[in-house]
Amino acid sequence: MPLDTTLLPALFGLGTGLALIIAIGAQNAYVLRLGIAGRPRTVAVVVAICAVSDALLIAAGVLGIGVVIDKAPVALVIIRIVGSAFLVVYGLLAARRVFRPQTLEPAKQQGSIALKSAALTTLALTWLNPHVYLDTVVFLGSVANQQGVAERWWWAGGAMVGSVLWFSALGFGARLLRPFFARANSWRILDAVIAVVMLTLGIRMAVGF
Repeated sequence: MPLDTTLLPALFGLGTGLALIIAIGAQNAYVLRLGIAGRPRTVAVVVAICAVSDALLIAAGVLGIGVVIDKAPVALVIIRIVGSAFLVVYGLLAARRVFRPQTLEPAKQQGSIALKSAALTTLALTWLNPHVYLDTVVFLGSVANQQGVAERWWWAGGAMVGSVLWFSALGFGARLLRPFFARANSWRILDAVIAVVMLTLGIRMAVGF
């Protein structure tokens, strides 16, 4: 197949996907924290959950499910309410950690973050965020479907690859920050930022913005 119907749509999809995913959000903040303190196996599972979830949502958008979501505002309202409550609670927990900072070594001795807990938190941060559906299923899906019958899947594939690259870099690259997070004050700063991000997103989601 010619490059203009394969490689170019894939590259455009990669760029568009990265532009949306890289934006600071609850999911990225959690993956970053986990990448610093978590075990490689736990990080790998969380990265896989994020990437597979994005792939499923983007594929759903290409298949036209975005139209269904657009016509089902009640479903998004329910997701918004539950998701905002989850973000606010997580934000308050992060704020509490600001006053009870950890260091990297104690976290490792405690077994770091449990795999099951990390997986469930990641699923909640991903699937209870209505903006995820709007960004992936509705926006990316509609843009993909503007590429043509054959090109749309190459475009979607590029966006999916972008998700894999970003979350892998974020999760596994975070270990480079471990020397900095050997100090309690570093964790205090990170958790303060995470608390602000989670609470801001949770409140904005609750009021419908």
